Amino acid sequence: MPFRSSPATVGSSLATPLTDSRPHFTQTRASRSLVAVDFQHVTKTYRLYRSPRDHLRSLIWPVPHQMVHANRDLSFTINHGESVALLGRNGAGKSTALKIITGVTTPNTGEVAVHGRVSALLDIGAGFDDQLTGRANLIMRGRLWGLSQRQIVARLDDIIDFADIGPYIDQPMRTYSSGMRARLGFSFSASLNPDILILDEVMSVGDREFAAKSSARMREIIAREGLTLLFVTHSLETAAQFCHRAIVIDHGSAHFDGPIEAGLDFYRRLSDGQPSHDR
Repeated sequence: MPFRSSPATVGSSLATPLTDSRPHFTQTRASRSLVAVDFQHVTKTYRLYRSPRDHLRSLIWPVPHQMVHANRDLSFTINHGESVALLGRNGAGKSTALKIITGVTTPNTGEVAVHGRVSALLDIGAGFDDQLTGRANLIMRGRLWGLSQRQIVARLDDIIDFADIGPYIDQPMRTYSSGMRARLGFSFSASLNPDILILDEVMSVGDREFAAKSSARMREIIAREGLTLLFVTHSLETAAQFCHRAIVIDHGSAHFDGPIEAGLDFYRRLSDGQPSHDR
């Protein structure tokens, strides 16, 4: 049965999303549709306030604020089995689009459909409890993902071996470096065999040895028939390595959607400030 997400606030405490009561987000756990993700004219808007005090006051009476469109009339369709790089400069709206896909937040206008089980690593710290050990966090995340105790136990040793953080696995995660968090988060996400895998810059964190090991695991995952990959990165070399298609987002809208090499060239020109008439 389809289900709909509930609105959620993301970003800093000074940013408030505009929401309404109309349903915009639909996700199904399984589908015979060829489409994995479908965005149709999606807009996501936030109110930015000058201070936490203004943000609090806005709950009672009108307060001056700035309107920011994180996504603006954004449309694209991704089919099952595609590997797609989402490219764009910082603040272009890539991460907001991914948060909409995962149901973390909802659009103000437009329609979003997601068909299949989604595993996302959008933030190396997301979903971890700093007071729990790495091992306890893996068990907790497995339960939140709907895995049975038997399924968690069956995966646990492989996840820990792949993360390769040694005795830190039984230490509180507040003692972890960002690289160790990335190792554990990537190892867990890669073990889930999802229909749709979403990665946001996670492979740029960590040492060279782990990056090589992660790349090899990514190739194994992508080789599995039917997997859909959405990959946000500023590394054009990595994007070319894993993706066959690129969507370039700028100021919240898609300005290019096509083959990866042409998309990389478009992004280079966009980053260099050169004009382009591609769309």
